[in-house]
Amino acid sequence: MSRSKITWLVVGLLVLAVALVACQPQTVEVEVTRVITETEEVEVPVEVEVPVEVTRVVTETVTETVTEEVMVEEAPLGSEERPIKVLFVPSVDADVIISGGDLMAEELEKATGYKYEVSVPSSYAATIEAMCASPEDTIGFIPALGYVLANERCGVQVGLAAERFGWPVYWAQIVVRDDSGIETLEDLEGKTWAAPSVTSTSGFLVPSAMLSGAGIETGEIVETGGHTAAMLAVAQGDVDFATGFFSPPLLPNFERNWNPDTDDPEIWREAGVSPERTEAGRVFVGGDPADGGYRVLDSRAAAMETYPGILEETRILQISDEIPNDTLSYGADFPLALAQDISTAVATYAASDECNEPPEGTVTFCSDAFYNWTGAAQVLDSAFDPTRFMIEALGMTEEDVLGE
Repeated sequence: MSRSKITWLVVGLLVLAVALVACQPQTVEVEVTRVITETEEVEVPVEVEVPVEVTRVVTETVTETVTEEVMVEEAPLGSEERPIKVLFVPSVDADVIISGGDLMAEELEKATGYKYEVSVPSSYAATIEAMCASPEDTIGFIPALGYVLANERCGVQVGLAAERFGWPVYWAQIVVRDDSGIETLEDLEGKTWAAPSVTSTSGFLVPSAMLSGAGIETGEIVETGGHTAAMLAVAQGDVDFATGFFSPPLLPNFERNWNPDTDDPEIWREAGVSPERTEAGRVFVGGDPADGGYRVLDSRAAAMETYPGILEETRILQISDEIPNDTLSYGADFPLALAQDISTAVATYAASDECNEPPEGTVTFCSDAFYNWTGAAQVLDSAFDPTRFMIEALGMTEEDVLGE
């Protein structure tokens, strides 16, 4: 085939290809503007709640409640909120102690400015327990034995010792009914015994030493709870003998003191008249000593209110050796400055007319029916060594004495 024919053949094929392409459907992008009527269904965007897992960083403010221990300052000792505790052993009637103790507390408050709270524990042992349990705010009017035991147990310290009409000591007495037929200590063998308490110095321990030294074994021992009650027990015939404290009588015109070496404990019987008790609780024989009479001061005097004939129907069989007087003692941690102020005030009150010459019918700390303090003096711990020796001599432990 010639070259020109080939050329025309190619051109023909190209024309044919173009024509075929022109006859095929084609897609053309055009902008169309449409008017949509209300009746036309058109797909429009709709808000749909779709669960989506979202990770958030949250910052929280936490309010934390913290409990702090706050130290509350304790009220000062001697204030209305924290009064000084004043303990009296129940050696006489508790009602008498409370009324007389409250009078004393009023006087001490005037003198010192401190507040006081008076109480009477149920026993000598309970008094010691209370002082040991509350050593920083407690004071106690306790006998020699009570002081020795409290000192050994928990460091209780002595402040004052009582004086009774100038005597810094007292004695124990053994009392029987006048019609008992008992004349000597040996006659007490197997006899029933009324004692204020087995922890009482003059009411039990000292008489125990006396009887033990004489080789005497008694019968039943009845604890009466107080010296007055013990004296009433023997007067009423409930027991064969009783023991309690002895303070010497005051002699006519105060011309001299009773002498334990030469005078009978009941020297007042020489007056030959019956004892009489005044409204103030004093017991005179033949009138006031200032008027030539005697004043009886032993533990039967207080019992006359209940049993007027007790001094005539009973007698003292024997008295003991001297015993240190009762004490005003302080808890081991009681503030020293306060203790000194209180000791001064107590000594002043015990020697005052308010205490020793109260109105008729008023019983005070100085009254025969109470503790019969007429003064007070400073005393050292060494003064109670004889009491310690007595306890050792009897072979008694604290547990024996306190019944624990």
